[in-house]
Amino acid sequence: MVRLKVKEILAQRGISMSKLSRMSDISFSTINRICNDPTSTPTLHTLEQIAKALGVRVSDLYEEVPDPPQE
Repeated sequence: MVRLKVKEILAQRGISMSKLSRMSDISFSTINRICNDPTSTPTLHTLEQIAKALGVRVSDLYEEVPDPPQE
């Protein structure tokens, strides 16, 4: 399973969600959803804008995590 790690990248760089919104020209509500909703599925275009604003590759916005245990 993969998850977005935009929130962690912002924290590491000391960038607020508001600032990323301005840097990427993406609405604050979209940035907030991406950072705080684990079920968020942003478009590739949105991820490309975020990656460009942060100076990273789109693949850097993701990390692989173990699947949750099945009950």
